[in-house]
Amino acid sequence: MVAAIPAPPKAEIGLVLYPGCQTAMVHGMTDLLDIAGHFSAKRGGPGLRVSHWRPGEDGRLGRAFDSHSDLDRPMEPAVLIVPGRLTGPMEIEEATPYARWLLDRHAQGTTLAANCGGVFALAATGLLSGRPATTHWLFADAFRERFPDVRLDTDKMVIEDGDIITAGGLMAWTDLGLRLVDRLLGSTVMAETGSFMLIDSAGREQRHYSRFAPRLTHGDEAILKVQHWLQAREAKAISVGEMAKVIAMEERTFQRRFKAATGLKPIEYAQHLRVGKARELLEFTRRSIEQISWAVGYEDVAAFRKLFHRLVGLAPGDYRSRFAAVATA
Repeated sequence: MVAAIPAPPKAEIGLVLYPGCQTAMVHGMTDLLDIAGHFSAKRGGPGLRVSHWRPGEDGRLGRAFDSHSDLDRPMEPAVLIVPGRLTGPMEIEEATPYARWLLDRHAQGTTLAANCGGVFALAATGLLSGRPATTHWLFADAFRERFPDVRLDTDKMVIEDGDIITAGGLMAWTDLGLRLVDRLLGSTVMAETGSFMLIDSAGREQRHYSRFAPRLTHGDEAILKVQHWLQAREAKAISVGEMAKVIAMEERTFQRRFKAATGLKPIEYAQHLRVGKARELLEFTRRSIEQISWAVGYEDVAAFRKLFHRLVGLAPGDYRSRFAAVATA
């Protein structure tokens, strides 16, 4: 019996290596795509070619690894991915040569993707101008400052926008990988890969995990005083008028300065603080939803549930089911 000839890879996915990039993602993504290829092959389908690209001595990027180096037929990467790194995003000068190369590849039809801080290098191409994107929620302010024309949404884990795909936090590469498998090999192979690797493929959102990180380095000392005052009181049952009185400021002026400094209206800011406290109580206590609602300053439990879902993306009960620690009373 003649052995079946393996189908040629359907597409090549390249990972762009740079100093300090997240090696766990590089090797993990390589394994994920290889596993997906095996599941596809079992069904008689094609696999995926995976390559790693890094600058050579002449500064030009070339393949440093190729899962199908034995193939005579060269392929252009269908997708190029920029990983994040643990030490933070590239600065503009470091990102520039990578951005130029990515821009050239994009002009030749390559889809560009990035994860975590790697989205900064992708944004440096200018291709994200006016388009939706995500990155790690911790980098949101820095990203908006550097790329104000990008429609940043750090609630999302992955944003697909045709020929551009961006993913959020450090481990969002798993979500990105499954999206690519779904796109290239189909939803059945994607589901099998996720099941084998114990990866939730049900569409996670970054806001399920992110914590409210208020701006505190804006330089407005009066507003900073109010922020500290709110934090100490956990923002419970406090009106805008009471906030303004703390610094003896006219209410309308206070609202304008507060929004300019923090990026949020005073009431929105207080809501984030209250919901943050509620998340803590859901994770570490056995109190009922009603008790937690009252504890953070909401007598209307229905209104609390609605606000919590809007800010976190999950109902309070669902949040507790997913994230609760071993609770004491």
